[in-house]
Amino acid sequence: MTEQLAAALAAEEAAIYAYGVIGVRLRSGDEVNRARAAEQEHRSRRDALVAKLAEARAGTAPAPAAYQLPFEVTDRASALRLAVHVEDGVAQAWRVLLPVTEAGDRTDALSHLTDSAIRATRWRRLAGVTPLTMAFPGRPDS
Repeated sequence: MTEQLAAALAAEEAAIYAYGVIGVRLRSGDEVNRARAAEQEHRSRRDALVAKLAEARAGTAPAPAAYQLPFEVTDRASALRLAVHVEDGVAQAWRVLLPVTEAGDRTDALSHLTDSAIRATRWRRLAGVTPLTMAFPGRPDS
């Protein structure tokens, strides 16, 4: 389970970085507030994962100083596309924890997967992307 927790941590750290890029390309105050709230949620999850890994005495690779974005973000449309991409990736990272966790840990993983899937749907709606939802959120091929 440590490997899956470390992957979730990496996804959360990448999301935090991405939202810093996303936020500066959004136009409306509502969109910026959504991006800030998303970044804060990912920071909270990151902090919880760091504590959980420390409790398990599991080390992880240090977070890189910067991340390679999957594509250039130059405007609102590409920022929204990145937000969808990030949330889908975070959902994938949490999904792999479901079969290796139990009780409260599984509930948390499912909650985080669901939260990211809902957030991705909201970003898709703002971007005008269809379909709005994925058949199986967190599954790489859906």
